[in-house]
Amino acid sequence: MSNPIGSQLELAMYELAQLFLIPVLAAVFILFAYAFVALGAFLWQWRQRRRGIASGFEMQWLHQQQPRLSLAELEAVAVQRIELARITSRVAPLLGLVATMIPMGPALKGLSDGNLGDVSRGLMIAFSAVILALIASALTFWVVSVRRRWYAQELSHIEQRLRRPTEHAEVVAGDLPA
Repeated sequence: MSNPIGSQLELAMYELAQLFLIPVLAAVFILFAYAFVALGAFLWQWRQRRRGIASGFEMQWLHQQQPRLSLAELEAVAVQRIELARITSRVAPLLGLVATMIPMGPALKGLSDGNLGDVSRGLMIAFSAVILALIASALTFWVVSVRRRWYAQELSHIEQRLRRPTEHAEVVAGDLPA
């Protein structure tokens, strides 16, 4: 004999999970589109850097525009500039998994009912969503990884330039008579 409360809870959980299919699919689509925007911006910046265009070196350019920014403030800007791509690279696979699991319920139900159309539709949605999510994740992970290295190098150069006048001042101050 089945537990009616347990059955109602299972049905409620199933129906609640189904409510998330469209929002999760929309989120996967948005992240997929954003990944290509991020890739385009990255390629543009790469092109600028290859040609020696100052704006391609974002942290150094920002430091020249606002020399009063501290190194910590520049680091915060660097983190902010890669944050959305970093979040996308981590969240997209999770949403892909969710978008894979949600349609599996109706697909398995269709299989038990002998309705292969429902099985096919569920699997089509599941595999398409996870593929798009993984592509979005891979693209943004690559963009974040390379930009993180670029920003670290730029911040290192800025830090060296900021130290040089201090080191020079210490040498000059040490040469003064007591």
